[in-house]
Amino acid sequence: MSSNSVTVRRAALDAPVLVLAYGLLRLVDGSDGDRGPGLAWNLGHLAFFAAMVLFGVLAGGLVPLVPAGARRVASGAAGVTVFGVACLLWGITGDLAPGFRESMPLPAPLEVAGPMLFTLGMLTLLGLMVAGRRVPVWSPLLFGAGIVVVTVNLNLLPVAALLLIGALAPLARRRTQHERPAGHERPAGHEQPADNEQPAGHEQPARHERNERPAEREPIRALGAASGPVRSRALH
Repeated sequence: MSSNSVTVRRAALDAPVLVLAYGLLRLVDGSDGDRGPGLAWNLGHLAFFAAMVLFGVLAGGLVPLVPAGARRVASGAAGVTVFGVACLLWGITGDLAPGFRESMPLPAPLEVAGPMLFTLGMLTLLGLMVAGRRVPVWSPLLFGAGIVVVTVNLNLLPVAALLLIGALAPLARRRTQHERPAGHERPAGHEQPADNEQPAGHEQPARHERNERPAEREPIRALGAASGPVRSRALH
């Protein structure tokens, strides 16, 4: 029996919801035809900042949940995800604080590499979770679709956020496994005998009729006495 940790469940739910909030606030900010510093702009970027922090937390929380043989790969994927998250947080901070952007601008290669590494790391982690039967196969597919949608058009960010919510929904709820662990299946040919079924070779001896002749009883009784120890050794 295993279940997702509270940290994983909360991060899997809150992170895409905050991305949805950012997408909606971005639409509100651009409703007048101009996007820039203001209430909707600041709130949206703060929501996006918090979402990316939670994605980093989620990536670290998924490592112990993948199959034991894939932990090294999962650790590497989590590191790649966190690096991508750090690049995105750097850029978001620059949007919120122009002075920071002027003094410490995000290098152009990292502007491209950050989102790509974030996506690659998360898809790898979700793929490992599929291999461990912790999430369905459509989970990484939905996540990738959400990234593609936001790449095509930033105005579709709310749609992308809904896809991310669906992709991470299996991680946002407690999961209990009732399946028999791998390698513990009952071998073929070792079925449990029924309650009233006698194992092969242990047939119940037939009852002797009361009208048997005395001359026939003695050989049968002697055979039973001789075969008694043999039966005991077979049972033990």
